[in-house]
This record gives sequence, C-alpha cells and structure tokens, in this order.
Amino acid sequence: MSTSMINKWEDSLMETTLNEKTIKKLPPFSQRKDIIEIKDFNFYYNKGKVHALKNINMKIKENSITTFIGPSGCGKSTLIRSINRMNDLIEGSLYEGEITVFDQNIFAPGTDVTQLRTEVGMVFQKPNPFPISIYENVAYGPKTQGVKDKNVLNQIVEDSLKKAALWEEVADKLNSPALGLSGGQQQRLSIARAIAMKPKIILLDEPTSALDPIATIKVEELILELKKEYSIVMVTHSLDQAARISEMTAFFNKGELIEYNKTKKIFTNPKNPLTEQYISGRFS
Repeated sequence: MSTSMINKWEDSLMETTLNEKTIKKLPPFSQRKDIIEIKDFNFYYNKGKVHALKNINMKIKENSITTFIGPSGCGKSTLIRSINRMNDLIEGSLYEGEITVFDQNIFAPGTDVTQLRTEVGMVFQKPNPFPISIYENVAYGPKTQGVKDKNVLNQIVEDSLKKAALWEEVADKLNSPALGLSGGQQQRLSIARAIAMKPKIILLDEPTSALDPIATIKVEELILELKKEYSIVMVTHSLDQAARISEMTAFFNKGELIEYNKTKKIFTNPKNPLTEQYISGRFS
C-alpha cells in the first residue's frame, strides 16, 4: 500500500465531517461537477446473447442523489454494477462504450479495478455483514489496505459508524457479533463498512428493499446526510422513495434509458409516455 494511501487514513483522525461547522456548503445543483459520464454504453450477458443495456448515455453530478427506477429486468442493477466493474465477476459478460469516473475511462487498459472499487463503494440489496464483530466488520477493509495502527483503526471505525448513524447504538458493544444486529442496523453497518474505505461515490442497489418501514426511514435519512460528502447512485423499486430523496431520476425499460431528468419533472411532468405510464401505475 502506498504512503499516500496510509496518509489518507491517518488524516481521518482529524476529521469530524458530520459536524455542520466543517461540512462545506454545497453549490447549487446546476453548478456541481459531472463525476460520472456514461457514453454509448452497451452491456451483454452470456457472451453477447443477452443485450442487457442499449446505448446508455447520461451524466451524474457530485454530491447528489441519483435514483434508477424501472420494472424488474430493465437493466438498472446491471448499470449500477457496471460503474465499479462488479459485472466483471460474471462469466460471459461483454461491454461496448465508455464509463468515465473522475474523467478516467474505467475500462481503459491498466485500470486498477481494486482502486476503482475503493473509490466507488457499493452496498447491496440484502445486508451482508461478515460473521465477525461489529468492530472488525468496519476495520476489515482498512486492514486489508495496510492500516495497522490501532489508534487509526479505532478512529476509522468510530467515524464510519457515526457517519452511518449507528455509533450511538453500538458504541458499547463493538466486540459483539455483527449478525446479532437487526436488519436495519446490519444495512447501516454495511454502509459504514463502505464508508471506511474512504470512497468518493457510493452505489446502493435497492438498499432498503429487505427492511421494514422504520428501518427504511432511518436509511433514507442517512442517505440524505451522506450526500453532503459523497455522490450517491441508487437503484430502487420504490417510486415514493425516489421522489422523496433524489435530485435526479433515470427511468429504464428493456435495457434502454427512457428518460433522465430532475426528479420533480420525472414525477410531475414526464416527457415520455412510457415514463408517465410507469409513474402512474398504468405500465404493463
């Protein structure tokens, strides 16, 4: 692990990023930078036999929440998993086009995929804590990156759990099994584990679909808070959720990006009839 990477962890000792005095005031949405750009992107499964994504073009801004909506099998999860190349793990997958993250084509030869997945963290549909302690779940990633200093690890764990709005609930039981937490707590722990890797972007693939309404609200409140520091891209089946928390919404159908616009416009004045049918529940 590089010295600069170790320094990044050590710098976290000085951070209190959820303190409103230290959080930067976000510029107006229109003035925020594009951090992800998807250009003429096609994705195939089964060695080209299944065309899952068709000529996708879109840009995603920093410090924003962007939701992907659409019926099951429309390609939204395939796209979000392409942004940090998780689909590389699927045998027979192929792609065409580009996805740039911070102006770098993630499919360019020589791309460090491990570093990409560090900077673009991911949380999945079902909470997936490791069968170890709460502390070790959060410390696991930094340890694999070479962080050994106990004080640094303690601070990373505390900061990450605070950012995941979980610290007050678990501070006195860090050595307890993570699997003993409730489903909502386990999902927030999964988010804390992603935060511990110091990402710049967090991908969320239906993070509340397995949670009860109260836990869902807590995770949504957390996501809104995290936007102050991270860029969030989220797949959701809940139209209400997309309307509540996102600034931009993309509607997909049959592997195509049908409409992409500000969330308010998508839900109140969609341009495409298919979008209007889906939003109003008349989609078949």
